[in-house]
Amino acid sequence: MTSQFLKDLTVIELAGVLAGPSAGMFFAELGARVIKIENPETGGDVTRSWKLASEDPHSPVSAYYASVNWNKEVRFTNLKSESGKKEVYGLITSADIVITNFKTGDAEKMGFDAGSLFALNDKLIYAAISGFGPADRRSAFDLVLQAESGFMSMNGTQDSGPLKMPVAMIDILAAHQLKEGILVALLNRTKTGKGAQVHVSLFDAAVASLANQASNFLMTGTIPQRMGSLHPNIAPYGETFSCSDGREIVLAVGSDKQFAALCSLLGKKELANDPRFSANASRVVHRQALQDMLSGIFPATDSASWLKKLAEHEIPAGLIRNLAEVFDDESARKLILEAREQGTATRRVRSAIFSITC
Repeated sequence: MTSQFLKDLTVIELAGVLAGPSAGMFFAELGARVIKIENPETGGDVTRSWKLASEDPHSPVSAYYASVNWNKEVRFTNLKSESGKKEVYGLITSADIVITNFKTGDAEKMGFDAGSLFALNDKLIYAAISGFGPADRRSAFDLVLQAESGFMSMNGTQDSGPLKMPVAMIDILAAHQLKEGILVALLNRTKTGKGAQVHVSLFDAAVASLANQASNFLMTGTIPQRMGSLHPNIAPYGETFSCSDGREIVLAVGSDKQFAALCSLLGKKELANDPRFSANASRVVHRQALQDMLSGIFPATDSASWLKKLAEHEIPAGLIRNLAEVFDDESARKLILEAREQGTATRRVRSAIFSITC
């Protein structure tokens, strides 16, 4: 059951695709009234047409669209027409938040820039997402940002070449940044009574999320290379091992203590005292030799048995599961939101998954 913490808020969503609508759905999940404006001249949000081959080509709703548009009031209104503009202006006069992702210059042309809307409602939180910043006109799909921000250069293996992440992660990260900014602006409004303008660029959100990889470069000059699932700073962390049942498990050994426990479990206590492996920094240097030694051990037993033993010894490890297996797990199923939209049964996962106890 969704929370009603924000039930007194009204959000006008003038955004399409993923980042803006994701932020809008967050507020819908917390009880806000979210009114999504879509352009009837273009068939609405472009993601309505982003369908798998297995989806009904005649349905007005795609799974992609459904993923971030739960529980919104959808209005097909042309913002470029006088009647459409008047309708949305009327909504904005009593709204709390407007979410936009207009191309550079379009908001001003149509009269939906922050200044124009503050003239209608000075308590408004105007939240905007751009690609590379307000002055940059480049197209900014998530894939482009994954390339431009360095993620693709690090993702994949030496053999695979650069790879994008399997979800539009930069859009998701930008949406989280935008939500945080909106919540801070709302908090400030309770103190000052004034609205605010919040802006997040996909590029800034991406670079801000480089985290330890950025610091590795900024502090040492080392340019991260493609390493598959391996970790540049820790070993064995990201190494995968095949078990007797054909399943694969991944280790996430983050300390020397955990490594010693792993060696004990595997009957290889001598490895914990080997100068090549006794300390994490040395294991990072000699990780291939270590993986070669460990790879011959795991096929002796099935994955469930290994995971049970690893858990008992407090060694971080996981089974590599596909999404069918993930959603066979009750913990994942409880995060599903279901609805019927325009005649189509839809399902998606929540974005507001935190719990608050008052």
